[in-house]
Amino acid sequence: MGFCKSMLKLFGWQVRCTVPDYPKCIICVAPHTSNWDFVLGEFAWWSLGRKAGFLMKEAWFFFPMKYLFKALGGIPVSRRRGSSLSDAIIHKFETSERMNLAITPEGTRAKVTEWRTGFLHIAYEAHIPVVLGAIDAANKLVHLEQTFIPTGNIDADMRAIKNYYRQFEGIKPDRFSAE
Repeated sequence: MGFCKSMLKLFGWQVRCTVPDYPKCIICVAPHTSNWDFVLGEFAWWSLGRKAGFLMKEAWFFFPMKYLFKALGGIPVSRRRGSSLSDAIIHKFETSERMNLAITPEGTRAKVTEWRTGFLHIAYEAHIPVVLGAIDAANKLVHLEQTFIPTGNIDADMRAIKNYYRQFEGIKPDRFSAE
C-alpha cells in the first residue's frame, strides 16, 4: 500500500477516491490508451488497500509473464467468439465472498467507438455496482468517485457511462473516444 502511494507520488499522480470499499464490484477503467493504464490502475487500487482482479488479452499470458499476471489476479480473455467468459465471471461473483474486477470496456488501447458491454451484463446479472475508474492524464489523477448501478438497459447504461468519461483525457489522447 505505501509502496504504491509512493510510486504514484514519485511520478506526480494522485488518486481521488470517494467510493466505498465494496465487497463485490466491477471497476470500469477508461480511457485505456496505453499499457501504463494497467500500472496506474493497479497502483491506484492497491494504494487504497484494495485488491482487484483484471481481464487481459490471452496473448499476454505467456511464460514467464503468465505467472506474474495470474498472481496479480489476471484472467486471460480469449478473442474467440462464443466463449462463456461472462457467465463464468457471473458465477464467480455469485460464489465469492469478496471480488473486485477491473475491466476496460474499450477492450484495446486503439481508438474505438464501440465499447464492449460484457461488464454491464455481468454487473446487472450478478447484482453488483460498477465503479467508474477514470485515468485523467491531463491532470495526473486517477478518479474513483462514481458508482454506477446498471439498469438492464444496456444501450442507455452505456450512453450514461460514456457521457461520464467524455471529460477525461487518456495518456495518448488521440486513441480515446467516448462517442
